[in-house]
Amino acid sequence: MRPHQKLEAWSKAIELVTDIYKSSEHFPREERYGLTGQIRRAAVSIPANPAEGAGRRSQKEFAYFLSNSQGSASELETELIIANRLGYLDETTFARLISQLERIGRLITGLSRHVGRESSIANAR
Repeated sequence: MRPHQKLEAWSKAIELVTDIYKSSEHFPREERYGLTGQIRRAAVSIPANPAEGAGRRSQKEFAYFLSNSQGSASELETELIIANRLGYLDETTFARLISQLERIGRLITGLSRHVGRESSIANAR
């Protein structure tokens, strides 16, 4: 098992990606290379960044990739709001996806704090 597969933030983000793909299947065809693609790329980036960061050599690098993951989560939130306002996502689906995203954001924030503490301890040695 790779290091990132042990992270709850990573596994919850993988679940979100699956839900995003299923929820965006019914977006208008003309959005395939527009909003649908943007939403899917942002969603995939959320678990991909911690996976890449966990495979790096330093805690500082890991923290950098966790920050990228948070950025992707913010991007996804914005795109989901747009999709909802355009009527591509019903209120129930929108609320569920936002709830998942908020939970993942909290997990990544906690992980970032932990990595920051570990990095500080390593630097003090």
